[in-house]
Amino acid sequence: MSNIGIVVIGRNEGDRLIRCLKSIIQQLTNNLAIVYVDSGSTDESVASAQALRVHTIELDLSIPFTMARGRNVGFNYLVNNFPAIQYVQFIDGDCELVEGWIESALARLESDSDIAVVCGRRRERFPDASLYNRLADIEWNTPIGEVTACGGDILARAKAIREVEGYNQLLICGEEPEMCIRLRQKGWKIWRIDAEMTLHDAAMLRFRQFWIRSIRGGWAVAQGVAMYGDSPDQYKAREHFSGLLWGFILPATAIGATWITSGLSLVLFLAYPILTWKMYKWCRSRVNHSSDAVLYSLLTVISKPAQAFGQFKYWITRHCGGTINLIEYKNVQMK
Repeated sequence: MSNIGIVVIGRNEGDRLIRCLKSIIQQLTNNLAIVYVDSGSTDESVASAQALRVHTIELDLSIPFTMARGRNVGFNYLVNNFPAIQYVQFIDGDCELVEGWIESALARLESDSDIAVVCGRRRERFPDASLYNRLADIEWNTPIGEVTACGGDILARAKAIREVEGYNQLLICGEEPEMCIRLRQKGWKIWRIDAEMTLHDAAMLRFRQFWIRSIRGGWAVAQGVAMYGDSPDQYKAREHFSGLLWGFILPATAIGATWITSGLSLVLFLAYPILTWKMYKWCRSRVNHSSDAVLYSLLTVISKPAQAFGQFKYWITRHCGGTINLIEYKNVQMK
C-alpha cells in the first residue's frame, strides 16, 4: 500500500496516541508515509511518536492550534515528501485503526472515481465507562451510503483534498463537514460504508466534560450557519433554531413571565418531556436497545442550554472580534 499515507493529529493523548500509532504500524508494515502532527503537547506524545519512528511535526506555538491546521500540515508533508501517494487516511490520536478498514475503504474509493471520502463505523473503546462515552458511541452510528458529511477519521482521495485546498484551519471545530460542503460543491461524493473503522477513546467521564463538549457543538452549529446558512440546504439552520429555542428562548420565557402569568408560564416546561419523547422515538429507529434511545434523548435535551451558550459565544466573539480559542473537553478536572 505504498500509495496510501497516514496523518495522525493529537495533543496530550499519552497512551491513546501510542495505541493509535501501533495499530497503524502493525497493519501497514514497511509503510514510511506516516506522520504525526502535535499541537503543543506537554506530555510525552512527541517522544513516543519519534520512538516509534514516525515522522513527527510540532506545530508553531505562535499560531493558534486547530485540528484543521494539524491535518493540513500533515497532508502537505505527505504529498510533498511522498509523491506516489493517492490516498490519505486521517485519524485522530485518540483512535485506533481497526484491522481490515483500509482494504474495505480503498475498495470503495477505487470502485467510484467520484468518491472523495470514505468513512465507516467509529466506536467508543470504553462505552460503558460513563453515560457520556455511551452517548458518543450512539452518535457515531450514522447512516450507511452517500452522506453529506464525515467525522475526523476518513480515507480520502488526495486529489480531492488538494482541489479544495484541505480543511479550513481557522475553524476550531466542525471543520470536517465544512470541507465536505466544499467537496460536494465540486461534484465529489462522501460515502459511509458498513465497515468497522476506528476505536475512539473519548475519556468523557464527568458531566463537566459533557457540558463543555456540548458548548463546542453549539459553537460549530452557529459557525456553520454563519458560513452556509443561506445555501440551498440551509446548513445547520434547523439545529441553530433548535438550540436557541430549547436552550434559551423557552426557559427564559417560562421563568421571565412567571410574575405576569401568576406562574402559568411554567407550564411551558412540559414541552421538554414531549421533546424527549420525540427524540426517543427518532433514536429508537436507529439503535437496537431502548436503553440507548432513552440515554440519547435525555442527554440531548439536557445539553440544549450548553448548545445555546456555545451559539451565543460564537456570535458574540464574531461581533466583537474576540480571540478564538480551542474548546477542549478532554482531561477536564473537577473544580
